[in-house]
Amino acid sequence: MPKTIKKIGVMTSGGDSPGMNAAIRSVVRTCAYHKIECVGIYRGFEGMIEGDFKSMDARSVKDIINKGGTVLKSARSQEFRTVEGRKTAHDKLIEANVDALVIIGGDGSFTGALIFNNEFDFPVMGIPGTIDNDIFGTTHTLGYDTALNTVVEVIDKIRDTASSHNRLFFVEVMGRDAGHIALNVGVGAGAEEILIPEEDLGLDRLLESLRRSKQSGKSSSIVVVAEGDKIGKSVFELKDYVEANMTEYEVRVSVLGHMQRGGPPSCFDRVLASRMGVKAVESLLDGQTNYMVGLLNDVMALTPLDHAVKGKTKINLELLRVSEIMST
Repeated sequence: MPKTIKKIGVMTSGGDSPGMNAAIRSVVRTCAYHKIECVGIYRGFEGMIEGDFKSMDARSVKDIINKGGTVLKSARSQEFRTVEGRKTAHDKLIEANVDALVIIGGDGSFTGALIFNNEFDFPVMGIPGTIDNDIFGTTHTLGYDTALNTVVEVIDKIRDTASSHNRLFFVEVMGRDAGHIALNVGVGAGAEEILIPEEDLGLDRLLESLRRSKQSGKSSSIVVVAEGDKIGKSVFELKDYVEANMTEYEVRVSVLGHMQRGGPPSCFDRVLASRMGVKAVESLLDGQTNYMVGLLNDVMALTPLDHAVKGKTKINLELLRVSEIMST
């Protein structure tokens, strides 16, 4: 028999993403709706070890649905990687009468949650929060849609400069292991080429593509590069290579970096976070544990945490073909 849950702890862990606050709000208010207690755990697993907890009610999460980042803060925890650290964290939760956890984060956070559950049989539920959209079991992670809109807006501005000066811009976006952001913003912003980890275009093919663009009458070009792309050692090496082989282009690099994580979440991310928070809490109350809440076919679905961690997302092959046709 699953134990009765009277108090749920909610935390954010790993890199922040727009929509995390909306998810916190949803978890807290769903707990209030079902008349159970909720505590916020500050600074992720590190705060859990230190017992940095604060009771939260429906009014304590007002005016945060529109804010980026996370009001509960986030931090890496080396101590939680140790058996002793996890034992201390468990002791703190028991002392605070916390019966279950909702963890908002990425695969590293979910890996920690899995280990914690295996060691202490402590109910956990994951909500995927990362702009990279690289977690198996959901078509959208929290923050992904907002990041796409942020990057497209920036590339639109960069194109104004590129067109004014007949320049080629390499725009590096986040995506160390997956090219979802690069592929989607590349199509959305009308990039001439898109470089992602899943597809090795190669330096020669890149030059060939840029030359075709030039011959077709384009006086400027935008190339979107995922940070995990394997063509060169860095986007700056790509710049040097193109400059050496296409002297007709003035080449510039824009690395967008952490600005992609910031800003108010989009309407889509706010709604998604609200749906995920409700599903996470109600699943725990139904006796479910070791799952991640995800969006599949526009329905809230549960994926085992180990599948979410070990599974690999796939790039949209149709979108790859669309990008090739649109760059003609």
